[in-house]
Amino acid sequence: MWRGIPYAAPPTGGRRFQAPEPVVPWHDVRDASEFGPIAPQDRDGQFRVRTNAPMSEDCLTLNIIAPPSRNGLLPVMVFIHGGAYSVGSAREILKQGEGLVARGNVIFVNFQYRLGGLGYIDMTAFATRSRAFDSNLGLRDQVAALEWVHMNIRGFGGNPERVTIFGESAGGNAVTTLMTVPKTKDLFWRAIAQSSPTNAIYPPEVTAIWAKQFVELLSEQVDNSSTESTASEDVGELLMSAPVAQIVRATTRLQLMTPDRFPGTVCLAPVIDGEFLPERPLDAFKEGRAHRVPLIIGTNDREGSLFRGRLDILATTPPRIRAIFARTRKRSRRALKAEYPGLPVHRAAADFAGDFAFWYPSIKVAERHAQFVHVWFYRFDIAPRLLRIMGLDATHGLELFALFDRMNGLLGRGLGILGGRRAFARAGHRMQRRWLSFASGDAPGKDWPKYTRRRRRTLIIDREDRVEEDPRRERRIAWHGVVPHV
Repeated sequence: MWRGIPYAAPPTGGRRFQAPEPVVPWHDVRDASEFGPIAPQDRDGQFRVRTNAPMSEDCLTLNIIAPPSRNGLLPVMVFIHGGAYSVGSAREILKQGEGLVARGNVIFVNFQYRLGGLGYIDMTAFATRSRAFDSNLGLRDQVAALEWVHMNIRGFGGNPERVTIFGESAGGNAVTTLMTVPKTKDLFWRAIAQSSPTNAIYPPEVTAIWAKQFVELLSEQVDNSSTESTASEDVGELLMSAPVAQIVRATTRLQLMTPDRFPGTVCLAPVIDGEFLPERPLDAFKEGRAHRVPLIIGTNDREGSLFRGRLDILATTPPRIRAIFARTRKRSRRALKAEYPGLPVHRAAADFAGDFAFWYPSIKVAERHAQFVHVWFYRFDIAPRLLRIMGLDATHGLELFALFDRMNGLLGRGLGILGGRRAFARAGHRMQRRWLSFASGDAPGKDWPKYTRRRRRTLIIDREDRVEEDPRRERRIAWHGVVPHV
């Protein structure tokens, strides 16, 4: 096990808001026994960060786990963490990946990348002749990590030609986005996208608005002045000199504003910059311009039920739902209301918002990519009894407890206190076997048929796995009238 290995130069000082540069080499033996610092994030923000880990802009490190004995080069699984591109790290689950390595004879890699205002707000509108700002910094970090793996993983026993990328939530968005980034061609041969908000990619005219709002919020914190008439040179100086804590706080404030000002969007996301990310990923999938690698993609049964209270960033409130309907074809509005009876009451609103953000975009990726290469689609339905009682059911992120053996931890045991823990763990082991088989080059199980536009066969992961053909068909058809997804 190796921890805290730099894969790029520290994005500090003059490198802030710049594309990652090659790692600074070292000559002596490097201590790789400790995790590196995590990307700066707000511990008390919209998403509470349950960690005391040190934070630093110098966060571009990765971790590697390999089995104790290796015979030949092994498949590599690279996990991209989620967290709305604002929180999370490669160290929040201390034993993450160990079960996959032990059961599957693979090399496991995870890594950190820039988050929040430092990684996912497009500052390019403030560039000048003397100061450049690069786009898609967090996404570029992810590419740099994959390039490092491609060049170096052989030294750890991994096969650089058999790299599978997988991720959940924002990490799932990263997977489907990376499949359309030209620079990632030949850096991975298979992909797994778990609960990907695939459509959370925006054109520069939208991201420029968020960047302007961010700078205004940051300026208020730094010197309580307005930026309405501030020259780009002054904005550049503000961005480069602002303390990281103030950047983090301004990011949180922008996150809290965005769901109501721009319903159905998130302000921390990749930008279609026309070069590094040339087009909307869904368009690339439709035209066959995405990398033609086999794909597993899917979502959980009730993605939106988690997003309550301070976590509520989805289109769950009446004004946000009305905004979605305003850009929906008239003939589809009635169908959508029939599919979510009682809308906008809480349960219906949560399912509406979760399907809008995660499920339907994943369906579109699957059906489009399946025209060119093999695709397998799943839905994760199993949940411990406590979550059923709480009305969360199989909600967003729950499958990570199954995939990464987390039911034996303190939180996992708490979730299973009223029953269902053993069945949930068994489902996790089946899920692991499928993911491992896929990463090794095989199909993810003989009982799991490929997904096609004609058959739409979907694996339902439950107490006993089963396959259903086009589950929630009427709901899928109703969503087709929502303009952003067409």
